[in-house]
Amino acid sequence: MPTIIAIGIFVYGFISWTGFVSLTNWNTLTPDFSFAGLKNYLFLFNDYRFQSGMRNTLFFTLFFIIGVLGLGFFLAIFIDSKIKGESLFRNIFLFPMALSFVVTGVVWQWLLNPSTGVNLLLERLGFENLPQWYIDTRIALSFPLGNIEFGIPLALIAVVIAAVWQMTGFSLAMYLAGLRGISEEIKEAARVDGATEFQIYRKVIFPMLMPITVSIVIIMGHISLKIFDLIYAMTGSGANFVTDVPGVYMFETTFRGNFFANGAAIAIIMLLLVAIVIVPYLLVNRKGEA
Repeated sequence: MPTIIAIGIFVYGFISWTGFVSLTNWNTLTPDFSFAGLKNYLFLFNDYRFQSGMRNTLFFTLFFIIGVLGLGFFLAIFIDSKIKGESLFRNIFLFPMALSFVVTGVVWQWLLNPSTGVNLLLERLGFENLPQWYIDTRIALSFPLGNIEFGIPLALIAVVIAAVWQMTGFSLAMYLAGLRGISEEIKEAARVDGATEFQIYRKVIFPMLMPITVSIVIIMGHISLKIFDLIYAMTGSGANFVTDVPGVYMFETTFRGNFFANGAAIAIIMLLLVAIVIVPYLLVNRKGEA
């Protein structure tokens, strides 16, 4: 009962309060709880910065999940191949997960600074036209949509690299556990049937790892949809909001601009985005258990 009461107050109670505030006119330091309906939500969906943040979140989530899945899977295969120094490699690949996103953001901000870090090394090696990384304002493959240019913000690539570097260890551990749980007899049976090593992984191993893949997608998806600390520490909203995300916009709107109703509306939209990813997964799992 104490746990239920605590969760009811500090989780669902605060979510309900945030939802209520998002429907009011409280956009000054002085509380104003007069009913505003969907005015704050309509303002956001017509707002250039919010549209930019939603675009950035979409592409960040897509590239982040693909990067974590692909790199984690191949590293797991590499470690599973009985290499020498397996423990050393496993610890090296898992180490970034011990860091916070704030530390990762600060480190990669320096590494990908256009005047230092990686670019300085490339310059000394004779390369020219070096990338501008997170200060690049160009939008690739863009077309007009709403108030923004919808496409891939090139500055976001730097943030994706940092995020993938930190979270690949999670997918590596998950896939490695899955690979170690597959019987060698299944692989031998496939070889006897004439399957190549590539076919074994594509038609036997990867399908057996599908539940793990879905779990990784769900966990990484909810991390990327509510990302804040990495963006805030590494790039902020960026020039022309090319690296902005709803989490950063919500923080600055609420606690710097004192637009509490607008900030609450952003928070509710973020909650709904995460729910769209997680709730179906939980329902399917519950049906499977039943």
